[in-house]
Amino acid sequence: MNRWLITGASGLLGREVSRMLAAEGECALPLDRRTLDLTDTRAVESALRRVRPAVVVNCAAYTDVDGAETHEEQAHRINADAVRGLARACAATGTRLLHVSTDYVFSGDATTPYTEGAPTGPRTAYGRSKLAGEQAVLAELPHTGTVVRTAWLYGAHGRNFVRTMAERATCGATVDVVDDQTGQPTPARDVAGRLLALGRGPARPGVFHATTGGTTTWYGLACEVFRLAGADPDHVRPTDSTTLNRPARRPAWSVLGHDRWAAAGLPAPRHWRDALAAEFTRVTAALEGAVSCAR
Repeated sequence: MNRWLITGASGLLGREVSRMLAAEGECALPLDRRTLDLTDTRAVESALRRVRPAVVVNCAAYTDVDGAETHEEQAHRINADAVRGLARACAATGTRLLHVSTDYVFSGDATTPYTEGAPTGPRTAYGRSKLAGEQAVLAELPHTGTVVRTAWLYGAHGRNFVRTMAERATCGATVDVVDDQTGQPTPARDVAGRLLALGRGPARPGVFHATTGGTTTWYGLACEVFRLAGADPDHVRPTDSTTLNRPARRPAWSVLGHDRWAAAGLPAPRHWRDALAAEFTRVTAALEGAVSCAR
């Protein structure tokens, strides 16, 4: 029997979960949307009956924040309806579910960290769809469903802010980056480790926040990436969100609290600067031979 089943295994987080399990010799089945369409309820039910995993880690999602503004029905179908179907399939097979969610379920206008039990209030179509998915998990699996919210995710592979800034730093570029959005840059590997810790221990239903500690802005993060890359941080210029003109409003405050980790007897997250310094070697190694600087 595969102890773990990972959905969305080709994405940034799903890939890290799968790699970590493989490296540790765990029995796991990674699936992407080509091998399991979460919107196909019968296929999901069949997969769980066939595989009989002890834990499902759902990393699959509709993540196009701007696209969701004009395709909210599609986002809801993937982030909410499909999640409810997955949760019901887990309930039918006695499987625990770890479901990944986002800071976008909050309004983004706070000034102190959002606790796990803080009132939600999404202001985007994407956030509404993700909140509906959370609610589905907690309703269908009140004793074995866990929601793990994260934010500002990055890693060595795939499209993400840290990798992009490292590429620009390597090319000697000058970049304009917003300085009016505050959050916690979080390596996908850190979140993967948190998910594995939850899956290996007793069932801990409810909500956990998986981000790093401390806070910064996108501008502050970009400056730190340039510094670690050996580039001049003065090549990063601060700007504000009004210059982006994006369809979906970005949260001004994406800082999450972590009280439940201590209550569960698990260690507190590391500071975002420590995490970035530790992860940066992997980012630069992945960039070798892949950066093409237009002149």
